[in-house]
Amino acid sequence: MSRHQRRRQSLLRPRRLAAPPLRFFMPLSLLACLLALLVLRGLATNEAFHDSRIAISVDKTTVPDNLLKGGPIIDARGARNEHPVSYHIPDRTAVLSFDDGPSPEWTPKILEVLAARDIRADFFVTGAMTTRNPELIRQIVAGGHELGVHTFTHPDLVYQSHARVSWELAQTQLALAGVAGVHSALFRPPYSSDASALDDWNYPVIKYVGARGYLTAFIDRDTDDWKRPGVDAIVKTAMPSKPGAGALILLHDAGGDRTQTIAALVQIIDKLQAQGYRFTTISEALGAPSATVPVHGFQLWAGKGFIWGTQFAVHTLPVLVALLALVGFLNFGRFALMLVLAPIHARRSKRRDAWGPPVTEPVTVLVPAYNERECIANTLKSLAAGDHPIEVIVIDDGSTDGTADIVEEMDLPFVRLIRQVNGGKSSALNTGIAAASYDIIVMMDGDTVFEPSTVRELVQPFGDPAIGAVAGNAKVGNRESLIGAWQHIEYVLGHNLDRRMYDMLGVIPTIPGAVGAFRKEALRQVGGMSDDTLAEDTDITIAVLCDGWRIVYAERARAWTEAPASLQQLWSQRYRWSYGSMQAMWKHRGAVTSRGPAGRFGRIGLPLVVLFGVVAPLLAPLVDMFLLYGVLFGDAPITLTSWGGFILLQAALSWYAFRLDGEKPWHLISLPIQQLVYRQLMYIVLLQSAITAMTGGRLRWQKLRRTGEVAVPVEARP
Repeated sequence: MSRHQRRRQSLLRPRRLAAPPLRFFMPLSLLACLLALLVLRGLATNEAFHDSRIAISVDKTTVPDNLLKGGPIIDARGARNEHPVSYHIPDRTAVLSFDDGPSPEWTPKILEVLAARDIRADFFVTGAMTTRNPELIRQIVAGGHELGVHTFTHPDLVYQSHARVSWELAQTQLALAGVAGVHSALFRPPYSSDASALDDWNYPVIKYVGARGYLTAFIDRDTDDWKRPGVDAIVKTAMPSKPGAGALILLHDAGGDRTQTIAALVQIIDKLQAQGYRFTTISEALGAPSATVPVHGFQLWAGKGFIWGTQFAVHTLPVLVALLALVGFLNFGRFALMLVLAPIHARRSKRRDAWGPPVTEPVTVLVPAYNERECIANTLKSLAAGDHPIEVIVIDDGSTDGTADIVEEMDLPFVRLIRQVNGGKSSALNTGIAAASYDIIVMMDGDTVFEPSTVRELVQPFGDPAIGAVAGNAKVGNRESLIGAWQHIEYVLGHNLDRRMYDMLGVIPTIPGAVGAFRKEALRQVGGMSDDTLAEDTDITIAVLCDGWRIVYAERARAWTEAPASLQQLWSQRYRWSYGSMQAMWKHRGAVTSRGPAGRFGRIGLPLVVLFGVVAPLLAPLVDMFLLYGVLFGDAPITLTSWGGFILLQAALSWYAFRLDGEKPWHLISLPIQQLVYRQLMYIVLLQSAITAMTGGRLRWQKLRRTGEVAVPVEARP
């Protein structure tokens, strides 16, 4: 079988969908847990899934007449579901029921009144209040009172789906199991009245709930105490309509000021007892076992787990809000520093004599190469077109694709080739440094191309003898794809504008491997390139700074590099960058307590890099989690408006950065999508890097696949 036939068969063969890479699992799990905490907290505060709509209907064509004219207790359970029956409270019997609690302010006072008179009542509690006040539920049960389910978030169930109704009931039962180890078979729908108010809208809800084993309790007497009409009015409406008639009385122990309720409660009890009434619970009034029953096993432990998680979420929220405020402070602080310092840097960079006399001496350009056959020719051709005298040393680090052969075949007179056994980029650069003929060494990657003026612009700052290294301006060459455009925005805003800021502060932390220059003496004093970290460019930059040399940014020294063309390659690159940068920061942590130049970087530069480069991105998921929570459960218009304002601010800053860099801003069209996709990918990468660092994991150098398609754009050529 020919190669073409085998390939055709492989293409025709059905393929299984690949499972998501395991590297996504832990970061995404952390984000899911974060969102779950917000939702649990929202449930406990009745914010999540809250629905304030109240149905108003008058049609009663489907409601049986015996229910409309019957008692307040409706039994639609089991076999009675098609023909529900209702029950009255027996004569000379009063049932006190309280809705919407428990409240930490008012429920204890009501319990004191009931305990003083040895009266048991029914408390129809919401799941949200139950999770927030577990001790009160335990006090209600311990006092012999009966619990009833009043849903979890207190919505009008008429507007809810069957799935939502089931969820409201199940979550409330879960909360009751968690705080008191009980379930309840009593139910009272929110916004309910007496049985005569049943209509075509809420009757199906009663049947649906009954089919799930609940006895529905409406009321005989609605005191309207939530309106605070006055103690006398509350007492008057609580009295039975006929002397001696049984009554199921509605009061509230939460939802507002219940001072009148408590004062009226005492009078209601005194008046009814004077009329010979006995007070009891709904179940006892009907001669049935208590509706509050203990639970065991899985139901009990599931409830406990739910309550533990909810309590943790409630107590964690202030911390999350504080961290969110920190993220905002860091982002806006970084924006402010950029806006203040970048224009100053731009004005300084326009002065051609800013660094002293022009640098015209030859320099050495080091090109470490490992399997760069697609790119190396373009790289060397771009150097050949340069306008500054150079020698080029290509260090082939054990390539297996014929990279060194291509260099030899080009036979460029200014290029020297050194072959060595594969030892990594740091080893290759050290080999080149040792072989360099000149005092200024330019370093570039084997997949990068320079403009003709790049080397000249890059070395001019060395006219100042205090400068030990210079960072160039790395540009994304393959920016026509969406992924490339996103990286282009990131390079201009997140790298180059940052470098302007750090330059003005004198603490540039990274010279890009694609375009940077060093004094040979500075490299010698710090021991050359180190392989202690995967970010050798950040490591050497910090070392040179701590040794007392100045490092500056040369914006006109442009280099065009081939950015990763797929999400897989982008992930690999940024994972290595993030992990390596953390390694470098940790390696130089001693600078914080050092004196001299190292101390200045340790107390100014290192904190800024950690805050802006690690802390802020690590906490960035909070912004998206609160955004998602706000849209789903909070005030969506305000949330989206706030997010839109942030995007506009980001767009304005990006436009300014593009203007400073002389870039056309049309790529900013993709900025909103970048904020919804690319930014999330970057902080997930950083999360994974942080997890790897904290767990002591190790990373290997990962070679990216190159295409060799990047050349100096026409508009950038002289």
